[in-house]
Amino acid sequence: MSIRVLFICHGNICRSTMCESVFTHMVKQRHIENDFYIQSAATSREEIGNGPHYGTVNKLREVGIPVVPHRAVQMTRADYDNYDYLIGMDGWNINNMNRIAGGDPDEKIYKLLSFAGSSRDVADPWYTDDFDATYRDTVEGLEGFLKYLGY
Repeated sequence: MSIRVLFICHGNICRSTMCESVFTHMVKQRHIENDFYIQSAATSREEIGNGPHYGTVNKLREVGIPVVPHRAVQMTRADYDNYDYLIGMDGWNINNMNRIAGGDPDEKIYKLLSFAGSSRDVADPWYTDDFDATYRDTVEGLEGFLKYLGY
């Protein structure tokens, strides 16, 4: 049975798509890809249908991580039932995820860097244009998530 993971940010073109590609790469490197079903989504509708941001694509190419084919989609209430972990990038995303899901009764909603023992938000390159910082935060959070899961 796969662990179903949905990474979520505001537009689903920068941070959550980076997480989707990096985590997919990490689990393949560890030969545990069959243990996971990995997707990403947005809390907004602003970028629906758009591909990953060029800054995300460029950073992933720079570090040799394949970009998962993706078009931005919005998180739905049904996603709450369909995923084991809904992982947001910042506090604002978490609030919007709870609103979309109608709450978090099963405690499935997490902030990515909480898995690394931090309350920080993942750096948002939409505003900073610093995809290096976003990548560092992503790797830190995802390594913590794998450790949390016992991998």
